[in-house]
This record gives sequence, C-alpha cells and structure tokens, in this order.
Amino acid sequence: ERMEKVDTLVVDKTGTLTEGRPRVIAIMPVAGLSESEVLRVAATLEQPSEHPLAAAILAAADERKTPRADLSDFFYRTGKGVTGRVAGRPAALGNRTLFQELEIDLAPVDAAAESLEFSANTIVFVGLDGRAIGAVAIADPAKANARDAIAEMHRTGLKIVMLTGDAQRTAEYVSRSLGIDK
Repeated sequence: ERMEKVDTLVVDKTGTLTEGRPRVIAIMPVAGLSESEVLRVAATLEQPSEHPLAAAILAAADERKTPRADLSDFFYRTGKGVTGRVAGRPAALGNRTLFQELEIDLAPVDAAAESLEFSANTIVFVGLDGRAIGAVAIADPAKANARDAIAEMHRTGLKIVMLTGDAQRTAEYVSRSLGIDK
C-alpha cells in the first residue's frame, strides 16, 4: 500500500549495479617500456597489500604469468598508495597525490591516463627510479542484468538515483552507461 507512493529508488553502485570485483582493464606504459614491465613493478609493490585494487593488479599479473621481483622497504601510505624497493630500485604505486609528494612528474603518462579516466574507476600510477613508468586502469564492471533491471524500473515510473564514493567522472560514466537518472 505504501509502496505505491514511492517514486524514487536509491541504489548503491558497488556490488549492487556492479560486480564488486575490480579488474585491470588497461596498462599504459611510457614509450620504450612494455605492459609486462609496468605490471611487474605494480604487482611486486601490491603483494603485501589487502586493498581490492591490489587484488585486481595481482590477478592481472597471474593471468599474464608476470613474475614478481624482490620487494623491500614496503610502506603503505593511507589514501595515496604504496612505496618500496623493487629488485633494489625505488618504486611507487598510487594516485596523483602520492606522485606529487614524491615529486615524480606524471606528464609522460598523463595523456594516456586521462583518456581512460572516463571509463575506469581508478587510475593508479607506477613509478620506478624516481620517474613515472606507466599507469594501470582498474574498473568494476556493471552486472550483466543491471541495465535491463533499471529499464524495467523506469517502465514502472520509478526514478533511479545511484550513490557511490567514486569520483564524479566515474559516477557519471556508470550512470550514463546504465541509464540512471541521477
């Protein structure tokens, strides 16, 4: 009886509209390096981490049979990323803030990263020897039935609002691709 008055449904994004299991969708090395070199550094740095993004990077490395190197001096930087030494060389993996703090120029990977920021949930940058060597794009794919379910709810007259802690760009991309109102 009360449900007849409902005109708006608010849904969470992660795990409701999406699979809730982030995965690597692209690896962008700087000129002269290969995807596997960037992935090797990223996977080595992420080995001790329990973060869902780390799991995505480690899964990609396993799929591509990318070996890890020796890791030392691992340091987790809350909300920014991780640093350590990969095969004895200083390395970093994280967001723009981390790379600004480490004074590592992201210009060599910025154009490639920006082109993917619209479709990826997260771009993590990878650095080695004090320079950016690449970026990894990670996304949480939409559930196969999400678009149809939203279309069905629209047919009943409901307006759909999505809640997420993701970046604005990511939220807009997901809402557009699924036909969400707001």
